[in-house]
Amino acid sequence: MTVTGPKGFRAAGVAAGIKGSGALDLTLVVNDGPLDVAAGVFTRNVIKAAPVLWSQEVLKQQKLKAVVLNSGGANAATGPGGFQDTHATAEKVAEVLGTGAIEVAVCSTGLIGERLPMSAVLSGVDSAVKALDATPEAALNAATGVMTTDSKPKQAFAQHESGWSVGGFAKGAGMLAPNLATMLSVLTTDAVVGKETLDRALRAATHITFDRLDVDGGTSTNDTVLVLASGASGVEPSEAELTELLTQVSHDLVLQLRADSEGATKDVDVTVKGAASEADAIVVARTIAEDNLVKTALFGSDPNWGRIAMALGRAPAQINPETVSIAINGVTLFAGGTTAEDRSAADLSGRAIDVVVDLGVGSAEATIYTTDLSHAYVEENSAYSS
Repeated sequence: MTVTGPKGFRAAGVAAGIKGSGALDLTLVVNDGPLDVAAGVFTRNVIKAAPVLWSQEVLKQQKLKAVVLNSGGANAATGPGGFQDTHATAEKVAEVLGTGAIEVAVCSTGLIGERLPMSAVLSGVDSAVKALDATPEAALNAATGVMTTDSKPKQAFAQHESGWSVGGFAKGAGMLAPNLATMLSVLTTDAVVGKETLDRALRAATHITFDRLDVDGGTSTNDTVLVLASGASGVEPSEAELTELLTQVSHDLVLQLRADSEGATKDVDVTVKGAASEADAIVVARTIAEDNLVKTALFGSDPNWGRIAMALGRAPAQINPETVSIAINGVTLFAGGTTAEDRSAADLSGRAIDVVVDLGVGSAEATIYTTDLSHAYVEENSAYSS
């Protein structure tokens, strides 16, 4: 079990008719308590979807009874009408659950710029409430109901030895650079936890997981990661223990998101170490991960370290060309300002690729999780809205 694995949660995923295909397209997650503590992180894109603006506002009180999510439409760049649609969705969920709209977060994913078919959304809420359950099947339906170009649902679960747990699901296959894709994630825990502690733990976990996923440099208008705490286990972990388990589940989901990202044929870890600061390590790794020349070389299984050198050299960070080294899949190909091993010594024929850059100017380190750039990615995204 995943999102319903922790005690105190029910979920559902239904076909509301938002998608013309008839696929599952509306998900509901409900926290039955006894606690209703919540926290969230959202896209840094200035153009934020209406559900993001709504959920940011309701999260100010750090309490949530429910989250309703739809696929088939992002409800982004839809003006005041789109925000009214989000408000109406929250009010509908609140009405049928007997709570307040201010305790309902809303998430949407899909094509930007079009209003949602609200009759389908609202009737879908009724159907989802009737289908709420704590079974693995209900959790799977919930994870499936948020899929867009994903080929499979992404779920994760981990339990602490003292009896409390963390579960969750995520969606995202393109426009993946959360920088906190179109990415949505709902995490649940039955730990007993306070508002401030939960918020800090979530931010620490996402900082080294969701924030480090970068498939194509596209920071979505809708990115949202929410965590709900029910307290139903009766166990109060330390902040460090909570952060560790949240990080474990989030990392699992990030690797699933990357593996299922649009057109990907390579899973690429870009690690930068020896940096003057963590910020420098992140910006260098991200610059390499987003570079199209690097990504196409990796697609061709070509250990072209010159492209990596070019990319890192344009990053706004402290870099000394004489101390930089570049290794691909364990083979150092560049060091001391010149060629080290012959590039043919690096085998890129498999799916997993490790790029390790040592800047040699400090002790900070960071890893960005990315992919290659394939024909399939271009084909899928060139025809997305048609």
